[in-house]
Amino acid sequence: MKKPLFPLLLLLACAGFLGAAHAEKADRNKPMNIEADALRYDDVRQVSIFTGNVVMTKGTIVIRGAQVEVRQDPDGYQFGLVTGTPGKQAFFRQKREALDEFIEGEGDSIEYDGHADTVKFIKKAQLRRYRGATLADEISGGLIVYENLTDMFSVDGNAGKGLGAAPGGRVRAMLMPKPEGAATAPAPSPVVPALRATTTLGGPPK
Repeated sequence: MKKPLFPLLLLLACAGFLGAAHAEKADRNKPMNIEADALRYDDVRQVSIFTGNVVMTKGTIVIRGAQVEVRQDPDGYQFGLVTGTPGKQAFFRQKREALDEFIEGEGDSIEYDGHADTVKFIKKAQLRRYRGATLADEISGGLIVYENLTDMFSVDGNAGKGLGAAPGGRVRAMLMPKPEGAATAPAPSPVVPALRATTTLGGPPK
């Protein structure tokens, strides 16, 4: 019986793609700043809708898209839905803590959940890791869910069936070997949670 490729790719990706470092945890407490061509506030839904070359920053986080909907819950947590255009996808970028590395990704739309501290890349999703300006690793699928607090991510090749699904409904990964000298780097503190693979999409239940 042929074993599915997805679990193997996911485990390889989790082991080599993110390693033991974390995204900038301080970002979740930073103010959200947004620039756009226009703003419309929906008082019924309590949503601010920014349109036209939208750029949102929050600490080291940079998000770009054609439209961004932002809301805030009673506890002060912020949520964003970013949509792109047919010719230009929504974009996300964040620095990794204590490293000259960045995580960035694209999707037809992106959901940012400030409470769960997760980012969803939806339809034709891509997630990349850069060492400085050099592309190190790349993963693509129909849906990618990246969890900042635990540094876990899930990839589904079949999500968004049709035009939004990954080619052939498959998860694809390109993983570069560690650079020379990486093995001599100090081991992470034991209090830092280890990276774990997950097959559950969407983060913790709400």
